[in-house]
Amino acid sequence: MKFSVLVSAVLSFIIVSFLAFAPVDFKISSDQYQLPVLKRKADNPIIRIHIFSPVEGSVLTGIRASTKGTTDLKDIKAARLYYYGQDTLPGNMETTKAKLMSTVNHVDQELRFESSQVLQKGDNYFWLSYELADNANILNFVDASLLSAEIDGENINITQKDNQVKQRIGVAVRKHKQDAVHTSRIPGLATTNKGTLIAVFDARYESGRDLQGHMDIGVHRSEDRGNTWQPIQIAMDMGEWGGLPQKFNGVSDACILVDKNSNTIYIAGLWMYGVINDDGQWQENLTQASKDWNHQWLTKGSQPGFDVKQTAQFLIVKSTDDGKTWSEPVNITQMGKKKDWWLWAPAPGQGITLRDGTLVFPTQGRDSTGEAFSNITYSKDGGKTWVSSEPAIGESTTECMAVELSDGSIMLNMRANSNKGRIDDTNGRAIATTKDLGKSWTVHPTSHHALIEPVCMASIIRHDYGKGKKDKSVLLFSNPNSKTTRHKLTIKHSYDDGMTWSSDSSLLLDALKSRGYSCLTSIDRHTVGILYESSQADMVFQAIELKDLLK
Repeated sequence: MKFSVLVSAVLSFIIVSFLAFAPVDFKISSDQYQLPVLKRKADNPIIRIHIFSPVEGSVLTGIRASTKGTTDLKDIKAARLYYYGQDTLPGNMETTKAKLMSTVNHVDQELRFESSQVLQKGDNYFWLSYELADNANILNFVDASLLSAEIDGENINITQKDNQVKQRIGVAVRKHKQDAVHTSRIPGLATTNKGTLIAVFDARYESGRDLQGHMDIGVHRSEDRGNTWQPIQIAMDMGEWGGLPQKFNGVSDACILVDKNSNTIYIAGLWMYGVINDDGQWQENLTQASKDWNHQWLTKGSQPGFDVKQTAQFLIVKSTDDGKTWSEPVNITQMGKKKDWWLWAPAPGQGITLRDGTLVFPTQGRDSTGEAFSNITYSKDGGKTWVSSEPAIGESTTECMAVELSDGSIMLNMRANSNKGRIDDTNGRAIATTKDLGKSWTVHPTSHHALIEPVCMASIIRHDYGKGKKDKSVLLFSNPNSKTTRHKLTIKHSYDDGMTWSSDSSLLLDALKSRGYSCLTSIDRHTVGILYESSQADMVFQAIELKDLLK
């Protein structure tokens, strides 16, 4: 009896001792997202490290990671490890509170981070961040993968398959609150005849809200194919016109057009003077303290007629010195607007020069009933006079871009308001074509059936390239590739004038949610550029080699 009791006690002691010294079951994993990694930004999310701790109080003492997959390690100025607690997704790391654990200033094939972070019981999230060198090549990639974690001095190797994500380098052309501008929105992008890249955007000084508000049309130039960008210029600023504060003289929705047959570059923008209220009446006695606000697309925020107190105004500025300086605005509202239309406005993005020299702006407006429409506005005399076409399609559409097809016709790719909440097979961009500069339009067979959208501005261009001795062209299209959410900013291509579009070979640039506007341009025959509203900065520029788009 005494012996059995003794045996039982010894066994109990052994079991308790074993449990006390048995290894704790930590679960460690990592994730990498398709996000741009940006120059001019101190921290860029590369990999998220998730450590599940079954106990309170253990300490992460080290992390090892590989940089395999990075094109050139010299592109990385520094690598950092941050503790995010229970945060799970990468926002903008520059505006998110996190605890810096360790910095590696000499980046090699393997990164070793020291840490003294006490782990809480349950989920613990860390982020590996890169800061890029100023001269990092925007055609290159960076990459990382988690090798091991050291907890309480014990090394734990990680066995995890590579998810095949390599992140593209880009440039944070516009960051939140840069240059005393609260928010930069609505990208336009073009390549001049000299090869200069010109980016245009709304400089919204006081908030991210649309017109009416204190906002101008900003410009950045790049003379080195997008690797660096010159300081901000202001191309359109109506100041305190008419005795009203700048908050009641906003200019928005820039569209840039390069005349391929001259040295002239045009920017179109929409100017609102004062506020037209919900009843269609211009508000008197506005001051800096006034809280009145309305938008040209809301209620009766823009009305029939031509006067500044009746309707929003269509302005154009031009440059003849490769975008270094810009003219005073010219108001062409009476030239192109029908009197009974509620609104006639530029569609943001980029205009085109047709093969016959005709200049074409994509435009939009509201008809005599207030219903939204898309159309084009063109000039046959080098920008001296402008003619607006008939509305393109019998449904509510707005922001659009035009592209010339192989047969010389114009395709208009339009944001369709009916797609809001539509998740079936009829969700898709509205598409129409014209052979007579918009006097008549034909609904394209792919309209509402080819290019899905979450109701958002998009971009389309024709990119000409050479293959052997024969020139070829491809249509390129960018937008958030989703029916419901402005995320998954993607570029697709079409070899057959938009009758079919790539799906398996589309190129994802930014997987996370953003405002989602974008604009494409051809840099040269082998390279394409894109300026877009990103999850990682207000405006991101990336250059992409054609071979990566046409896989």
